[in-house]
Amino acid sequence: MMPDVDFEEYRPMLLGLAYRLLGSMWDAEDVVQEAWLRWEGTDRSAVREPRAFLLTVVSRLALDQLRSARVRREAYTGPWLPEPVATGDAGPLDTAELRDTMSYATLHMMERLSPPERAVFVLREAFELPYDQIAEIVGSSVANARQMHHRASTRLSQGRDRFSPTNEDHTRLLTKFMEAAGGGDLDALTELLHEDVVLWNDGGGKVRAALRPIFGRRKVSGFIGGLLSRYDFSQARLVEVNGRPALWTRVGGNDQLIALDVRDGRIQELYGLSNPDKLARVRPS
Repeated sequence: MMPDVDFEEYRPMLLGLAYRLLGSMWDAEDVVQEAWLRWEGTDRSAVREPRAFLLTVVSRLALDQLRSARVRREAYTGPWLPEPVATGDAGPLDTAELRDTMSYATLHMMERLSPPERAVFVLREAFELPYDQIAEIVGSSVANARQMHHRASTRLSQGRDRFSPTNEDHTRLLTKFMEAAGGGDLDALTELLHEDVVLWNDGGGKVRAALRPIFGRRKVSGFIGGLLSRYDFSQARLVEVNGRPALWTRVGGNDQLIALDVRDGRIQELYGLSNPDKLARVRPS
């Protein structure tokens, strides 16, 4: 019988998988705990490859949870954004694929995929599973798994830079954003925005926030200008979440995390999270 420590060896990887599939570390922890219970009740002598077995168990549990979570998210107050996590809690990030599929922008874009497409994409891109194993996990043919991966890759690449922006790109833009916001310089801040920028806000019905995404440089600039006229942003600071730099600040007495995506050297997407339930894991000490 394999020692119990084997599961703990795989736990960080399994948490990373479940989080990528669910966009919530709270839900990911529940899934991994359920996987541990199943592991405890499994005849270990029948398990030839623990990694493959546990990836399968966690993927299927997460898929079941994701299907029900999508229904709950449709009734969410305003846009639902993924729960950010501190980079050190995100599991292994030692390949470009693991890091990219953990990025906040990618997690948000994966919400556009169906649960099976999301699972196929993550299992193939981040964990490099063969298509026959992926097909078995999601209950499809190998040919259909390949097709789902192609569809997911195409949808996630639309409107994005061909080359993934670096952490330096994010840091440079966030620093300029922070300086412009702190100084109340709306013109300088507007210059950082892509023409097709989109601003997403998630207050979860607990903190006042825009209930719909805001599209386009003019409207986003106007919205931010309204905030600058009422609130002080001079205490903002850089933090790192999901393998990328982000901005921690306070707006109207409420904590807020601001993450971004980059296109053509400008800010393509802005994500403002003020739902306190989603900030517990990234709140600076």
